[in-house]
Amino acid sequence: MNVPALIENQCSDCPIRHRAVCARCDEDELALLEKMKDYRSFQAGETIFWRGEPLEYVASIVTGVATLAKTMEDGRTQMVGLLLPSDFIGRPGRNTIDFDVVATDDVTLCCFHREKFEKLVQDTPQIAQRLMELALDELDAARDWMVLLGRKTAREKICTFIEMLIRRSAPTGASADQLVNLHMTRDQIADFLGLTLETVSRQFNALKKDGVIDFSDRRQFVVKDHAALHDETGDDADGGVFY
Repeated sequence: MNVPALIENQCSDCPIRHRAVCARCDEDELALLEKMKDYRSFQAGETIFWRGEPLEYVASIVTGVATLAKTMEDGRTQMVGLLLPSDFIGRPGRNTIDFDVVATDDVTLCCFHREKFEKLVQDTPQIAQRLMELALDELDAARDWMVLLGRKTAREKICTFIEMLIRRSAPTGASADQLVNLHMTRDQIADFLGLTLETVSRQFNALKKDGVIDFSDRRQFVVKDHAALHDETGDDADGGVFY
């Protein structure tokens, strides 16, 4: 069960301040959000939302990573996306959630009561615009994910996944010897990328052997050769994909 997080951050000091739904807010608008927000914490493996349950609040992820998944009637589950810091959970105008949302490591959410937030969106163009930008970013990510699942090799999938983590966790790019946190088990990575556990482990080991990455433990690694990593994604220099 989620518990209140012991965080007293002001919005102006928030680590996702310039990437989250509030990125374009002025001081007065931030003051309104301050009055509406509360923090909730979830432990790794805990379900944040079940598909179809009432959506009482919407939220931005402050720390941690969560998965989006759908479970079919026979129990099969398909992971359909990742939620990283600054990603937004919930849709104004909808009173239920469409996916299971599960914390893959410890997660902290900045939460807003859904109805109050919907009223604020109507009255605050900056928030509405930022929500649209986040939705379009999510659409682009979904299209990239379709290419990854349908056209890329196992090695290309792993390298694209690593680049995504770096891009989302360090928007300006990871520096040399900067640790990158996987946030996920290799089983979860395999499920997300449509691979087997054995294939994921084999590809990580191959990248390490080739000097592209180096693991400090099973959850943290350093990218030793960023150019080689990008070359292995199958994307061209402009971000497109070779067919």
